[in-house]
Amino acid sequence: MSDKYTAVFVGNPNVGKSTIFNRLTGMKQHTGNWSGKTVDCACGKFGAEGVEFTAVDLPGIYSLDPVSRDEEAAVGFLRSKKADVTVFVADAGCLERSLPLIIETAAVSPVFVLCLNMADEAKRRGIVINTRLLSEYLRAPVIPACGADGTGLDELKKCMARLVKEGKRECFSYDGSAEELASGIFAQAVRGEKNITENADRRTDRIILSRRFGLPLMFLLLAFIFWLTAAGSNYPSMMLETVFARLGLWLRGVTGFLPAWLRGLLFDGVYDTMTCVIAVMLPPMAIFFPLFTLLEDSGLLPRAAVCSDCCMRCAKAHGKMALTICMGFGCNAVGVTAAKIIESPRERLIAILTNAFTPCNGRFPTLMLMITLFLASNSFDAALLLCMVIFFSLVVTLLVSRLLAETALKGRASSTVIELPPYRRPRVLSVLVRSLLDRTVFVLGRAAAAAAPAGAVIWLMRNINIGGISILGYFTQLLEPFGRAMGLDGCVLTGFILGIPANEIVLPIILTCYNAPAAMSVKEVLVSNGWTAKTAVCMIVFCICHFPCATTLLTIKKETGSLKQTFMSFWLPAMVGIVLCCAINLVWRW
Repeated sequence: MSDKYTAVFVGNPNVGKSTIFNRLTGMKQHTGNWSGKTVDCACGKFGAEGVEFTAVDLPGIYSLDPVSRDEEAAVGFLRSKKADVTVFVADAGCLERSLPLIIETAAVSPVFVLCLNMADEAKRRGIVINTRLLSEYLRAPVIPACGADGTGLDELKKCMARLVKEGKRECFSYDGSAEELASGIFAQAVRGEKNITENADRRTDRIILSRRFGLPLMFLLLAFIFWLTAAGSNYPSMMLETVFARLGLWLRGVTGFLPAWLRGLLFDGVYDTMTCVIAVMLPPMAIFFPLFTLLEDSGLLPRAAVCSDCCMRCAKAHGKMALTICMGFGCNAVGVTAAKIIESPRERLIAILTNAFTPCNGRFPTLMLMITLFLASNSFDAALLLCMVIFFSLVVTLLVSRLLAETALKGRASSTVIELPPYRRPRVLSVLVRSLLDRTVFVLGRAAAAAAPAGAVIWLMRNINIGGISILGYFTQLLEPFGRAMGLDGCVLTGFILGIPANEIVLPIILTCYNAPAAMSVKEVLVSNGWTAKTAVCMIVFCICHFPCATTLLTIKKETGSLKQTFMSFWLPAMVGIVLCCAINLVWRW
């Protein structure tokens, strides 16, 4: 029977700490290239030399004097000394930045190991680290490693197992300033031309982060990604619709022995809704997620946040809100959780309340479908319009943020410090695996899981009659006047209300409400029910400005601890969407 110990992984942000944690534990936790990406303590298990470790991956920190909630959680865990061994992960190419924190952490850790990650990159840059001398200074083992390919991790595990078996190490302490001691250690233990890559990064940043070129370049980059997504997703979606239609006909034929009501529930309800979700969502997600992840891996995404810092200040919001917006493109619940990196409670709440205006992955397929079916004639126009839609969502976010900052959450914007990681060549294979399996399949599975019961509920509502009218008919008729005033109809509002479990199922629910034949295409179904370009525009606006999904609402309740603020986060975007749609409907008539 193996001994059990707790190992804690700590370090600065952007050093690959979570990558090493994932390698050791086998978990598929997503890692990002900007500060605050990991905002909760993740746990996993691994074994070595007859020892079983429970590993804890702490949020990235800069010092043992926390200034944000995620840093408080990490420092609190470290000072509690619950860990049997502390593994500090540092970037071997930027050791000077981490050394003060390494010294502080080594002084409060009974058992300490320093892992120099990305040692291969440091070697390519001509940086030579005297690990023996560094180990003597810290009175702790120093292990070079590479989290990307696993080099050095076996040695790290063996070292950890040996240390916990031996017990406490020789006590480490220091007098004076950790910064002064770190400067002296760095001068003796590190040699090499470390400025070559840094200078290249700075030259590149002078262009990408400049006021003249920064925002246009980022806009063009996003436009290119949206164009690839729009151009590449049309034909796969059509093929999937054809395949699912034929498969549905075959399944209906082989299950002819089942009762008619059961076949209707299974195929007209569950099957049609689930397959519609897959056909509409899978192709754009399979293209967009890898491209978006490549931006994260290369270091461009946090620079997009820096470029937009001036816009955040105009809205009297915190600059780091740009990071929560970027993360909201993947999932609004993740964007809400990421607001922990904002130190000011007032500005953190603004970021939480406005994150619903960021179109998440569940809304992107619907937005693209509306654009390609009704507003654009080719993929270039579709990409341009999608960029305009994203720009519109950002403008709404900033305007609502400014409104909150001037009224209910009045106050001054605090200063913003965002750490920029170095430019890195993306690991394409890792990106494909992570984005396709961890993101696409996960989101698609969540959508299908929500679509199955939703399809069954819609079918039951459509087939249970009261006074000759179905329950669904009563529901849509009740909402019809409100829908018409917004340039939509009762079926669309029904789709949004019943789609609260997940944004991905809103459009399939709408199509199910229309009760169209399975052989009809999505455009034929919508056009036959009176959809025009105006309907598509109102649909796009309300898709961006409507209440968050159930997962996001639960996350807001958890993060704020307030039902009042959760209720506000529900109604704020919905009221904005209703007002905008009514205005568009009135203007369009004129």
